[in-house]
Amino acid sequence: MQIPKLFMILLGATPKGRNIEQHDIFFGIGFSVKELLPEMLAFWPEANGKIHIDAYRIINKVGGYKVEVIAKADENKTELRSLFFMNLGGYKRDEFEELHYKMLAVADQKALAIKEAKETAFYKHVGFKGATSHIDDKFGVDVDDIFEIKDILSETTKSKYALKFTSDSGLPEDEIFLGYLPLSKI
Repeated sequence: MQIPKLFMILLGATPKGRNIEQHDIFFGIGFSVKELLPEMLAFWPEANGKIHIDAYRIINKVGGYKVEVIAKADENKTELRSLFFMNLGGYKRDEFEELHYKMLAVADQKALAIKEAKETAFYKHVGFKGATSHIDDKFGVDVDDIFEIKDILSETTKSKYALKFTSDSGLPEDEIFLGYLPLSKI
Protein backbone atom coordinates (compact mmCIF):
# COMPACT_ATOMS: atom_id res chain seq x y z
CA MET A 1 0.00 0.00 0.00
CA GLN A 2 1.32 3.41 -0.98
CA ILE A 3 1.53 6.02 1.75
CA PRO A 4 0.98 9.71 0.91
CA LYS A 5 3.93 12.04 1.41
CA LEU A 6 4.37 15.67 2.44
CA PHE A 7 6.12 17.62 -0.33
CA MET A 8 7.89 20.99 -0.03
CA ILE A 9 8.28 22.41 -3.54
CA LEU A 10 10.17 25.52 -4.68
CA LEU A 11 8.21 26.98 -7.59
CA GLY A 12 9.61 29.54 -10.01
CA ALA A 13 7.98 31.82 -12.58
CA THR A 14 8.40 35.18 -14.24
CA PRO A 15 4.88 36.61 -14.10
CA LYS A 16 3.86 39.26 -16.62
CA GLY A 17 5.27 42.64 -15.65
CA ARG A 18 8.17 41.23 -13.59
CA ASN A 19 11.82 41.70 -14.58
CA ILE A 20 13.26 38.68 -12.82
CA GLU A 21 12.13 35.22 -11.84
CA GLN A 22 10.01 35.05 -8.70
CA HIS A 23 9.81 32.11 -6.29
CA ASP A 24 7.37 30.70 -3.78
CA ILE A 25 7.14 27.59 -1.65
CA PHE A 26 4.25 25.17 -2.08
CA PHE A 27 3.37 22.44 0.41
CA GLY A 28 1.17 19.55 -0.64
CA ILE A 29 0.35 15.98 0.31
CA GLY A 30 0.13 13.27 -2.30
CA PHE A 31 1.75 10.19 -3.74
CA SER A 32 3.87 12.05 -6.34
CA VAL A 33 4.83 15.51 -7.56
CA LYS A 34 2.76 14.86 -10.70
CA GLU A 35 -0.38 14.29 -8.64
CA LEU A 36 0.11 17.77 -7.08
CA LEU A 37 0.23 19.66 -10.42
CA PRO A 38 -3.38 20.96 -10.30
CA GLU A 39 -2.88 22.23 -6.73
CA MET A 40 0.41 23.93 -7.67
CA LEU A 41 -1.22 25.73 -10.60
CA ALA A 42 -4.14 26.83 -8.41
CA PHE A 43 -1.69 27.98 -5.71
CA TRP A 44 -0.03 30.56 -8.00
CA PRO A 45 -2.69 31.82 -10.44
CA GLU A 46 -0.71 35.02 -11.24
CA ALA A 47 1.90 32.85 -12.97
CA ASN A 48 -0.77 32.00 -15.55
CA GLY A 49 0.32 28.35 -15.73
CA LYS A 50 3.91 29.28 -16.61
CA ILE A 51 5.62 27.87 -13.53
CA HIS A 52 8.41 25.38 -13.09
CA ILE A 53 9.98 23.52 -10.18
CA ASP A 54 13.47 24.52 -9.01
CA ALA A 55 13.65 22.10 -6.06
CA TYR A 56 11.57 19.74 -3.99
CA ARG A 57 11.84 17.70 -0.84
CA ILE A 58 9.76 14.82 0.48
CA ILE A 59 9.57 15.63 4.18
CA ASN A 60 10.21 12.56 6.34
CA LYS A 61 12.44 14.07 9.03
CA VAL A 62 12.68 17.47 10.67
CA GLY A 63 15.16 17.87 13.51
CA GLY A 64 14.81 14.85 15.77
CA TYR A 65 11.31 13.98 14.55
CA LYS A 66 9.91 11.53 12.04
CA VAL A 67 7.16 13.29 10.04
CA GLU A 68 4.34 11.08 8.78
CA VAL A 69 1.18 11.78 6.81
CA ILE A 70 -1.85 10.08 8.34
CA ALA A 71 -5.57 10.03 7.59
CA LYS A 72 -7.46 12.95 9.12
CA ALA A 73 -9.67 10.44 10.97
CA ASP A 74 -6.55 9.08 12.76
CA GLU A 75 -5.37 12.52 13.92
CA ASN A 76 -4.42 12.81 17.58
CA LYS A 77 -6.39 15.88 18.70
CA THR A 78 -4.15 16.26 21.77
CA GLU A 79 -0.90 16.45 19.74
CA LEU A 80 0.80 19.70 20.77
CA ARG A 81 3.58 19.69 18.18
CA SER A 82 3.29 21.32 14.79
CA LEU A 83 5.49 21.66 11.74
CA PHE A 84 6.51 25.27 11.10
CA PHE A 85 7.93 26.82 7.91
CA MET A 86 10.13 29.91 8.14
CA ASN A 87 11.73 31.98 5.40
CA LEU A 88 14.72 33.77 6.89
CA GLY A 89 16.21 36.72 5.05
CA GLY A 90 19.62 38.34 5.43
CA TYR A 91 22.30 40.43 3.79
CA LYS A 92 26.02 40.37 3.08
CA ARG A 93 27.90 43.63 2.87
CA ASP A 94 28.42 44.81 -0.72
CA GLU A 95 26.15 42.15 -2.27
CA PHE A 96 23.10 43.55 -4.05
CA GLU A 97 20.84 40.76 -2.88
CA GLU A 98 18.66 39.60 -0.05
CA LEU A 99 19.74 36.05 0.77
CA HIS A 100 17.20 33.50 2.00
CA TYR A 101 17.21 30.35 4.07
CA LYS A 102 14.08 28.22 4.14
CA MET A 103 13.67 26.30 7.36
CA LEU A 104 11.34 23.74 8.91
CA ALA A 105 10.97 23.13 12.65
CA VAL A 106 8.83 20.81 14.74
CA ALA A 107 7.82 22.54 17.97
CA ASP A 108 4.88 22.80 20.33
CA GLN A 109 4.70 26.59 19.96
CA LYS A 110 5.77 29.26 17.48
CA ALA A 111 8.11 30.90 19.98
CA LEU A 112 10.20 27.70 20.20
CA ALA A 113 10.36 27.44 16.40
CA ILE A 114 11.57 31.05 16.24
CA LYS A 115 14.16 30.34 18.94
CA GLU A 116 15.44 27.44 16.80
CA ALA A 117 15.66 29.77 13.77
CA LYS A 118 17.75 32.26 15.75
CA GLU A 119 20.26 29.48 16.48
CA THR A 120 21.02 28.74 12.81
CA ALA A 121 24.34 29.76 11.32
CA PHE A 122 22.42 31.70 8.65
CA TYR A 123 20.65 33.86 11.23
CA LYS A 124 23.84 34.49 13.17
CA HIS A 125 26.13 35.26 10.23
CA VAL A 126 24.07 36.79 7.43
CA GLY A 127 23.52 40.37 8.41
CA PHE A 128 25.35 43.40 9.71
CA LYS A 129 24.55 46.63 11.56
CA GLY A 130 21.73 48.34 9.69
CA ALA A 131 20.85 45.19 7.74
CA THR A 132 20.20 42.45 10.26
CA SER A 133 18.94 38.98 9.43
CA HIS A 134 15.22 38.48 9.96
CA ILE A 135 12.27 36.26 9.30
CA ASP A 136 10.93 37.69 6.08
CA ASP A 137 8.35 40.50 6.03
CA LYS A 138 9.63 42.01 9.28
CA PHE A 139 12.86 43.71 10.33
CA GLY A 140 12.97 41.66 13.51
CA VAL A 141 11.76 38.20 14.34
CA ASP A 142 8.01 38.22 14.77
CA VAL A 143 5.74 35.29 15.58
CA ASP A 144 3.37 36.25 12.76
CA ASP A 145 5.97 35.60 10.08
CA ILE A 146 6.09 31.86 10.29
CA PHE A 147 3.50 29.40 9.06
CA GLU A 148 2.14 26.19 10.49
CA ILE A 149 2.13 23.75 7.59
CA LYS A 150 -1.32 22.44 8.52
CA ASP A 151 -2.67 25.98 7.98
CA ILE A 152 -1.23 26.50 4.49
CA LEU A 153 -2.22 23.20 2.92
CA SER A 154 -5.17 23.29 0.52
CA GLU A 155 -8.64 22.84 2.03
CA THR A 156 -9.05 19.50 0.22
CA THR A 157 -5.76 18.22 1.64
CA LYS A 158 -6.58 19.42 5.18
CA SER A 159 -9.89 17.55 5.06
CA LYS A 160 -8.17 14.24 4.18
CA TYR A 161 -4.80 14.27 5.97
CA ALA A 162 -2.99 15.23 9.17
CA LEU A 163 0.65 15.12 10.25
CA LYS A 164 2.11 12.95 12.98
CA PHE A 165 5.45 13.58 14.73
CA THR A 166 7.45 10.89 16.48
CA SER A 167 10.78 11.39 18.23
CA ASP A 168 13.41 9.60 16.14
CA SER A 169 16.96 10.88 15.84
CA GLY A 170 18.24 7.93 13.79
CA LEU A 171 16.58 8.81 10.49
CA PRO A 172 18.64 9.85 7.45
CA GLU A 173 18.33 13.45 6.24
CA ASP A 174 15.70 14.08 3.57
CA GLU A 175 16.95 14.13 -0.01
CA ILE A 176 16.60 17.45 -1.80
CA PHE A 177 15.99 17.31 -5.55
CA LEU A 178 17.51 20.32 -7.34
CA GLY A 179 17.32 21.56 -10.90
CA TYR A 180 15.04 23.24 -13.38
CA LEU A 181 12.01 21.01 -14.00
CA PRO A 182 9.27 22.29 -16.33
CA LEU A 183 5.83 21.00 -15.36
CA SER A 184 5.48 19.50 -18.84
CA LYS A 185 8.36 17.09 -18.05
CA ILE A 186 6.78 15.67 -14.87
